[in-house]
Amino acid sequence: MQDYDIIIVGAGIAGTSLAYELANIEHSPYKKICILEQEYAPGYHATGRSAAFWSQTYGGPDIEPLTSASGEFLRNPPKKFYDGSFLNNRGALNIARTNQTHLITDMIDNFSDNAVELQSVKESYIDSLLPNRNNDWNYAIWEPGCSDIDVAALHYAYMSNAKKLEVDIKCSCTFDSAFYDNGRWTINTPKQSYRAQILVNAAGAWARDVALKSNVKPIDIKPFRRTMVELELDQDISINMPLIIALDGSFYFKVMGRNHIWLSPHDEIACDAADVAPEEIDIAIAIDRFQNIVDWKIKRIVRKWAGLRSFSKDRLPVIGYDVRQPNYFFYVGQGGFGIQTSPAAAKIAAQILNKKPVADNLSHIDINKYSPNRF
Repeated sequence: MQDYDIIIVGAGIAGTSLAYELANIEHSPYKKICILEQEYAPGYHATGRSAAFWSQTYGGPDIEPLTSASGEFLRNPPKKFYDGSFLNNRGALNIARTNQTHLITDMIDNFSDNAVELQSVKESYIDSLLPNRNNDWNYAIWEPGCSDIDVAALHYAYMSNAKKLEVDIKCSCTFDSAFYDNGRWTINTPKQSYRAQILVNAAGAWARDVALKSNVKPIDIKPFRRTMVELELDQDISINMPLIIALDGSFYFKVMGRNHIWLSPHDEIACDAADVAPEEIDIAIAIDRFQNIVDWKIKRIVRKWAGLRSFSKDRLPVIGYDVRQPNYFFYVGQGGFGIQTSPAAAKIAAQILNKKPVADNLSHIDINKYSPNRF
């Protein structure tokens, strides 16, 4: 039986970023850290299937502080962490139909108190960014700061730097059960058992299951399926085109090369925690919506996939110790914004775990909004 100070369940972006931040804290009492991952490779269900963009408006005003606070790290990470940038600026055009002007007003109002640059633009500007569009989509908000994220590089950097700091990552290691006795957790897997002072639930869609198997009252985290499809077009389009998002939540797409796009019907379909696959009807809906936006001919479907997004009932992340079991920590409910918020959220979680005050550059963030105590 191996002994650790902290064991984290889940090696997606949540678990790996938290492990790195914990191991990187100077004078921390928690030196021995381990991540247990049920799959053969980390990030299999959600992190590795992301649409890969950083948008300050994504997730709403209560998520924006975490996103914005993560921006500098993602743009200019420390050289010893990663020699390069994880972000590549793209911009986002949030579009609305003629009868949806209220969505333009709502978006601007919702973020009026947040540090987000938003510009209501004229129809001629929309034409310059989205040629051959259906004329019904003639209102838009321009979000210049939106960027692509190199998700694979970010996730790998967290894993590799965590390993350099002597974090153990054990894959193909299914969580069977855990029990707390005499100040220590015993965690059982099919291969062996482990002991730890603190158990962290960063299991994403499996968060409820892991809590129940730990005899801890679960946070109500529900998984949802999100559909993505890559299309090859029968024409070249500008590779500098921004991310296109429908303000009514019916689609988004972005150019991936001169004649390829990634498209989603922006669906959230309740499902079980599993290795999800796209449904043909959802692919058809996505393509139908796309063909009603722009007059671009589709040559073929290149590939299609689906990923998991997990939300609490108020759609905010859950970061903190369980109110009944002080050595059990929740780091779940990151929804679809877990990657873009990971630097700030993981640093906050690590400081809470160490019972330290939040760093000055994050002190403006109201961490009580994310506490398990709110449920």
